[in-house]
Amino acid sequence: MSGRGEPGVANMADVADVAGDRSGGAGRPGGAPGLGAEPGQAISFEVLADPAGVPRARAMLQRAEWAARAFARYDKQAVDRVVHAAARAGAEKAREYAEWAVRETGFGVAEHKVIKNLACSTGLVEAYATHDYVTPRFDPGAKIVEVPRPAGVVLALTPSTNPVASVYFKALLALMTRSAVVISPHPQARECCADAARTLERAAVAAGAPDGVIQVVDHPSVPLIDALMTDERTSVIVATGGSPVVRAAYSSGTPAIGVGPGNVPVLVDATADLAKAAKRIVDSKSFDNSILCTNESVLIVEDPVADGLLRHLKREGAYLLDPGEADKIAALLFPGGRFDVRFVGKDAPLIAAEAGLRVPGTTKVLLAPFSLVVPEQPLAHEKLCPVLGLVRVPNARRGIDAARAVLRITGRGHSAAIHSTDPATIMEFGASVEVLRVSVNVGNSLGSSGISTFLAPSMTVGTGFFGRSSLTENLEPKHLVQWTRLAYDRDPAEAFGSFSGLVPWETPAGPVPPYPVASNLAGDGRGPGAYRDADRTPRPANPQTHVNAGAGLVSGENQAGGPSYGLDARDLREVIRQIVVEELAQYAGGFRG
Repeated sequence: MSGRGEPGVANMADVADVAGDRSGGAGRPGGAPGLGAEPGQAISFEVLADPAGVPRARAMLQRAEWAARAFARYDKQAVDRVVHAAARAGAEKAREYAEWAVRETGFGVAEHKVIKNLACSTGLVEAYATHDYVTPRFDPGAKIVEVPRPAGVVLALTPSTNPVASVYFKALLALMTRSAVVISPHPQARECCADAARTLERAAVAAGAPDGVIQVVDHPSVPLIDALMTDERTSVIVATGGSPVVRAAYSSGTPAIGVGPGNVPVLVDATADLAKAAKRIVDSKSFDNSILCTNESVLIVEDPVADGLLRHLKREGAYLLDPGEADKIAALLFPGGRFDVRFVGKDAPLIAAEAGLRVPGTTKVLLAPFSLVVPEQPLAHEKLCPVLGLVRVPNARRGIDAARAVLRITGRGHSAAIHSTDPATIMEFGASVEVLRVSVNVGNSLGSSGISTFLAPSMTVGTGFFGRSSLTENLEPKHLVQWTRLAYDRDPAEAFGSFSGLVPWETPAGPVPPYPVASNLAGDGRGPGAYRDADRTPRPANPQTHVNAGAGLVSGENQAGGPSYGLDARDLREVIRQIVVEELAQYAGGFRG
């Protein structure tokens, strides 16, 4: 949902920060140690062959670049047809993928994932029905023509917490702006995400989109993801996952949109409607078992109304832990001071049982009281599970101070919430907390994500400069489109041209040409359709033989699916090594391999 995804849950791109040391790799500056030796000096040289997965990444990007160039010529009518077809296909399988995601990842609530999947398919299209990211705009007064240009090739990294909803969201944003997208799902949600991406891709291509406009990484690996992130054909990375994947995206050298973690404080002041506030907070904190990073993390309540609020919270399914029980929950969730990812998206009764506590089976949220908002208090940190910290304060001013303290621990720039009927308090809260969105009298899980408010509906929530992010608002289609501006001389004597009816794009006439197949694949029974489906992930209950089973240098096939040339990996590397040695020997006398 946010750029955080889940604390400490490693995307494949998280491993070793994805790229590690980016100097010295094959094909990069610094990749040939010893070339600075003086003539006649003995040097040693190691030939670095591309690691497994890199050729596959290059093949995907080549195909995506081809699709992006073709799609960039489509007009609004053609784009709308593609977008609506993909959105409908996603909505039709919203429940199937919701249940699949819970089964595959082991956390969350299927019914709630259905809501997110619908919101990020047909709901997203409805939200932007009146927006146009394709047709040129004209401003005769300013004498400017604005021509929209797509991002190109988008690399979308998606989390396990909001797997299919994030796939839908990022794929449709790319389609709305005429970009191609390569989706790299979290390995823990790989199968449902791959199937969802291909459902959208098939619908888009059937509606006229170029072949390869949506692709998905079936088997993520560090070299493959690194190759996708650092290749110059990738136009922009949209990173949703743990902090390491966001840092890796920003350090890749490719333009990136990534965001920071949440840790949402929610203030209930003395003027709030306590019954409504209690229901909204419990519903929000228990939504999808609290795996949205917009979920409330610490409840701050004015002391004069605290007992009344607690009575309403209990009626809505919250269970108030005593101080000793709260300590047990804190110790369970934060062993060694770090959140235990085993409890991401788990039910409240299960978490209580793991701590040796007995609570009613109908419990939706565990309320864990503590006194001071300090970094040493585990319950003051982000908790992607239905455990809600609880702090009492004497007045609203102190409550605002407590909310600021929560965000200093983590979550700056992300979200906060307030339940109040006093505009002065609401304004002071919004002007004091260092976040870019504040939900007022609404559950924050769906409020800050734009599903229950009129904020832009989004699965990627920007944290701005507060949170060291390039994105200062909810991600929406406008962030994946750029505008070429034709600006006339300001001199009134210079007439502004008549651009009425001039649109440089058009609806493709006839069938869209398929992605060109390399000549060495011709006649082997693999057409464009077979290539497109070559890496389809089988459903768990219906295994099927992988078209490229065993593909790779070692098996005798290249990673893009081409035939072998009679060399295994060892022989091929030796041939390359000898070529390099012979060339270098001309410049470095006495070279020893």
